[in-house]
Amino acid sequence: MLVVNNIEVVYSEVIWVLRGVTLEIAEGSMVALLGANGAGKTTTLKAISGLLWAELGKITAGSVEYGGRKIDRLKAEDIARLGVIQVLEGHRLFEHLTTEENLRMGGHLFDGQAIKQKLDMVYGYFPRLRERRGEISGYLSGGEQQMLVIGRALMSSPELMMLDEPSLGLAPLLVLEIFDIVSDINFEKQTAILLVEQNAKAALAITDYGYIMENGRVVLEGPSEKLVENEDIKEFYLGLSQLGERKSYREIKHYKRRKRWLG
Repeated sequence: MLVVNNIEVVYSEVIWVLRGVTLEIAEGSMVALLGANGAGKTTTLKAISGLLWAELGKITAGSVEYGGRKIDRLKAEDIARLGVIQVLEGHRLFEHLTTEENLRMGGHLFDGQAIKQKLDMVYGYFPRLRERRGEISGYLSGGEQQMLVIGRALMSSPELMMLDEPSLGLAPLLVLEIFDIVSDINFEKQTAILLVEQNAKAALAITDYGYIMENGRVVLEGPSEKLVENEDIKEFYLGLSQLGERKSYREIKHYKRRKRWLG
């Protein structure tokens, strides 16, 4: 479905952010893209969705293909029409509009009957949004706002939905609820999911495959169940050493991490 082939991204002609990123998303799959802040995860999503231009960024090498078609030179709106939708980090809403008005904005390309069906579908996944349908979205809780941005993306019937840090700022139980719903969407709608997260444990629990990024590169990849058992992942992202001790990322020497990943 999606093939990102050795892309490099530069901002403002001078800031080299991605340094040869390669990844694949199969039809109907769920893939995690993990890494610390500044690793290049969000930039990777924007390179796929066509949103780099908003930050003076551009792909300078490599290619992005979707369904066998190169899309790295298309505008963001044209990529979205192909079924590739990015849910941005930070609950980006039309805060002065109601919950349902926000959802209708996501389905603006469809007619009245289709919008009604899509609203019923979204409310089926997120019953809380039905209860809040007439409320101004800016007054929703953080969890409800996250549900709303995902629901708005669903209104466009995406084939590939890219979620950027959906757990950010949410309580653990609410994160599990939202991730369970995302899993249901993937299973029932066969919507492929690319999940960008720092919460490695939660992300790997619901995905099929994972990529680990560091300093603009993919440094490790594999099936999610194997990554969960990987000692590097346990130590650097789940916070556990081989002895079961908690460790901070800063306590671990860089050469040790790179030696194991690249050895």
